[in-house]
Formats: sequence, C-alpha cells, structure tokens
Amino acid sequence: MSPRHRTTPRTVERLLEVALAVFAREGREGFTMSAVIKESGVSSGSLYHHFGSFDGLAAALYARCMGGLLTSVVTALEECAEAADGARAVPAAYLAFAREHRDEMAFIHASAYAAFLPAHAGTVAAVKDPLLARMTDWLAPHVAAGRIADLPPALMEMLLIGPVAETVRRWLAGAPGIDLAEAERLLPERLWHAVRA
Repeated sequence: MSPRHRTTPRTVERLLEVALAVFAREGREGFTMSAVIKESGVSSGSLYHHFGSFDGLAAALYARCMGGLLTSVVTALEECAEAADGARAVPAAYLAFAREHRDEMAFIHASAYAAFLPAHAGTVAAVKDPLLARMTDWLAPHVAAGRIADLPPALMEMLLIGPVAETVRRWLAGAPGIDLAEAERLLPERLWHAVRA
C-alpha cells in the first residue's frame, strides 16, 4: 500500500474531528477553514483534495453526525418487535443521542438548513437514505397490520421525531425549563399514542 493510501483515512478523520471541535468551541462564527487548518496541522491542499472545499468538509461532517444519530435511532428501533416499543424507542434514542453527543447534535441543528448543504445533497443522502429505508422497512408490517397509522413518511417523521428535535433545539439554545431526562421519561409514551392506528 502506498504512503498516500495509508494516510488518507487518518487525514480525513482528523479533519472531521478537528472541525467538530472547532465548531463546538468557537460556534458558527469561528467555524472557518483557517481555524480548522491551524488546529489540525493539515494543509489546505489536503483539505481540498479530500473534500473539494470547506463547504464539502462541513457537509461531510454533517453527514457523519447525522449518520451517528440515525444509526442510534434505527438500532434502537430494530431491537423492538412490538409496535408500541418501537414507537417509543425512536424518540427515546434521539434524546439519548443528544445527551451523549451534544457537539454532534449542535452541528446537526446548526447546519440543517445551511447554504452549503444543497450542493452536497448526494453526500448526505448516501448516509441518510439507507438508514431511513431501514426505518420504513420496520414500520411497514405494523402499518399493514393496523397497529401504526398509515401516514406519509414525512408526517410520520414529524410525529415521532419532530417534538424531540424541537426539545433538543431548545436545550441546545439554553432555553429554561428543558430537561432531557424528563423528556426521555415523558415524551416517548405520548408520541406512541400520536402514531398508533
């Protein structure tokens, strides 16, 4: 194996890790290519080689963070056989991921409608689509059996994830009265009743 191939995965991983650390520490305003280059010790040429642009790096980081979140949610869902257990598992896993991975969740929420994402939609879809398909596959027999409401996927997502996503957004912003542990205890059961047939 050539030296380049041995170093590429490490360089990509380092750039992604440093980019997340810079965003967590400096916020959106301080999340710049110069800050990531300085802290990582990786050249700008290497960043361009691996990601095409700083926006490409940001999109790859968003895809990685989103992949981690959805993997946690889908794994929790697929461990459940009963409709009620699965419907409770989705919001519970979302909230648990936020509690355990605050920096990743902050980047997801800050970037969800960022200007850099549309140009890199394929990068994000390559990560998200297979995981969303696994969720749809899990739901299908429960919908067919009349245990879960037959709703368009986007509306099902709004019911199962929308309320906890807004809870996490407010928690990240430091809004008063938001307690993730309390949300984990109370919301999953309520959201099961929202989607049951």
